[in-house]
Amino acid sequence: MKLTLGQFVPLEAKPGKEEEVASFLADAAQMTRQEPTTPLWFAVRFSRSGFAIFDAFRDDAGRQAHLNGPIAAALMAQAPSLFTSPPVIESLEVVGAKLP
Repeated sequence: MKLTLGQFVPLEAKPGKEEEVASFLADAAQMTRQEPTTPLWFAVRFSRSGFAIFDAFRDDAGRQAHLNGPIAAALMAQAPSLFTSPPVIESLEVVGAKLP
């Protein structure tokens, strides 16, 4: 599986919303199973309030499908109540990977 494109989305939970963010991201992980063009998706926690999403795609069509899908819509809809600032989606190029 060759993954060439990705995204990184750093997220900072509002005070008191940390566990709600963790739950939201766990639910989003379940939603990715319905996205065949999103083969790799991670939500990670760096600190009590620091989170991020990393995902990777085979091509730009897959990335665009994900950006226009229900997870991105839910992320943007929940952003004002969950995060200290609006999510910034950083596009990236995967230059190397080791996958199972």
